[in-house]
Amino acid sequence: MHGFTGPVDLAVRLEKSTVMDKPIKSLATAVRGKLRPGKLRDLLHGVPTGKPLHPPLATISLGCWFSAAVLDLTSIDPRAARLLLTVGIGNALPTAAAGLTDWSSLHREQQRVGLVHMLANVTALGLFTASVLSRVSGRERAGRALSFAGLAVGGLGAYLGGHLAYRLAAGANHAPQVTHLVPLGWHDLCMLNDLPQGRPVARRLGYIQLFVLRHGDGVTVLADRCPHLAGPLHQGRLVVEDGEVCVVCPWHGSTFRLDDGAVEHGPATAPAPVFETRIRKDGMIQVRPSLT
Repeated sequence: MHGFTGPVDLAVRLEKSTVMDKPIKSLATAVRGKLRPGKLRDLLHGVPTGKPLHPPLATISLGCWFSAAVLDLTSIDPRAARLLLTVGIGNALPTAAAGLTDWSSLHREQQRVGLVHMLANVTALGLFTASVLSRVSGRERAGRALSFAGLAVGGLGAYLGGHLAYRLAAGANHAPQVTHLVPLGWHDLCMLNDLPQGRPVARRLGYIQLFVLRHGDGVTVLADRCPHLAGPLHQGRLVVEDGEVCVVCPWHGSTFRLDDGAVEHGPATAPAPVFETRIRKDGMIQVRPSLT
């Protein structure tokens, strides 16, 4: 057995620990139950901007708190430090709401790290709030100490957030980059008559698995891996949203329009890659990545 080797080892141990699984399951279920699919949930995921909302909001709060620490070290302007701390605290509320919404739709290994990330940030928020209250009451030295403690704990939370984003790919686009993996031009896929009517199936094109849906004499083709966490879209159900036929990912409920792959509902924020199709006279379906 190797001993503790650093923060990476801590994060990996958190991924594998099952100690927190019961509260994680209860909290995630409660969040998804209270925050049903809709405009608010899509906003918190970042669907309107096409990028997760939580990371940039978190950067604002951490930047404010770090800047306040710089002012504390230089003793230039205590009022400016208080203002920066207060702005960071106020921004932490929507940041936490967005983060909790994303966290509720992650894999269990990601949720284990994410829970400690969340607890660290809540602790840091408490320390920064106590810092502001101490400063307002005239205890400037205690306020600065609390602020530095908050920055240390917040730094741990930020490290775990980075582990989630870059090591565990939470929030990253998991759909294949089809323009890199599929050569230019049209490619034979399968015969139209080999496909069931109105039921999605999976077909392979080189390295990529595709979602294929036959409707009459036409066919719709998307990359099969959900952009959220690579769920198999061909196993999802078809629904109609605002008059558009969509597919719902079976893993976390991300909903994509079939005509253009656009996100109708999160947690996914990136669209599903779409393939253009044509059918030869002999019934062979040909596909190529959409150029639009």
